[in-house]
Amino acid sequence: MRTFFKALAALIFCGGSAMAADAVSVGTVGNSSDAAFFIAYGKGYWKAEGLDVSFVPFDTSARMIAPLGRGDLDVGAGTANAALYNAAGRDIAIKIVADRSRTEPGSRFQVLTIRKELIDSGAVKSLADLKGKKIALVTTGGSQDATLNEAAKKGGIKWEDIEKVYLAFPQQIAAFSNGAIDGSIMVEPFGSNAEKAGVAKIFLPTEDFITNDQIGMVFFSEKFAKDRKDVGVRFMRGYIRALRDYNDAVDKEGRFSRGPKGQELVKLIASQLNMKPEVIADAFTQAIDPNGRVNEASMRRALDFFKYEGLISASNVAVEQILDNSFVESALKDLGPYTPAKE
Repeated sequence: MRTFFKALAALIFCGGSAMAADAVSVGTVGNSSDAAFFIAYGKGYWKAEGLDVSFVPFDTSARMIAPLGRGDLDVGAGTANAALYNAAGRDIAIKIVADRSRTEPGSRFQVLTIRKELIDSGAVKSLADLKGKKIALVTTGGSQDATLNEAAKKGGIKWEDIEKVYLAFPQQIAAFSNGAIDGSIMVEPFGSNAEKAGVAKIFLPTEDFITNDQIGMVFFSEKFAKDRKDVGVRFMRGYIRALRDYNDAVDKEGRFSRGPKGQELVKLIASQLNMKPEVIADAFTQAIDPNGRVNEASMRRALDFFKYEGLISASNVAVEQILDNSFVESALKDLGPYTPAKE
């Protein structure tokens, strides 16, 4: 009820006019990790908060850093990569404000895929067999680097023993086909798509070698966070409402349920991604905290790896410099604790 009255007050303040809504630009990367953005938009949660949200597409989250740093983009999404920490070291303040995607026990959203011939021939039977193999990652200095490092350690080999190939997810299917890569750390629906295409097989979920891996997060530009804090809190209220819808619609198998709640979200997300609904329905979903909180321990583990690899220019950069929990906490005061409402 508190959220309703706040939204009503915003409409009264704006005179009920859509023209008076606060504009918010949101960067997206065109995969299912953006699901909660699409839900909040499609179900009108941001509109109810008096916000006029527009999506700005990017091919990688790394390309959001510059416009976020300048304040040209209000909200971004992606991983806490080396570029983000290096920006913080140069006093370009971009804040991580909420969870966007992670793994949890039983999760199959992020997987290690291996070229089909290598599994069929027995050339890859364990993580130790990654030695000398060409493994695809989306971008250098990304969180996947730290994830692959954990796979190497679990297999008793070194990070340096693995050849890294940097390719965007859509390019990796073709790379499997022509033998340009031997494996990849993939998120859904790309892992399932590679397996359906017959070019790769899902070897292991990454949860088997790195637990509770924080994959994606929501970013606010400093300008947005400081100068438009009330708008940021209203944005977060709508976002967390979407997170709760998302969690309520996921079944025990880690896919969207076949009931009305699950299928409503499948259609909504598929429409935004310009994908067939069955692709979203068949894919495993990411875990997202229904209260929006990030896994700080996972962030610190990745930052330690970036520093070890010499990818961070300022040695004193810390997670606390880029993490701002205030928007989540303010939103939760209004929304209250999450109560599951599975169908």
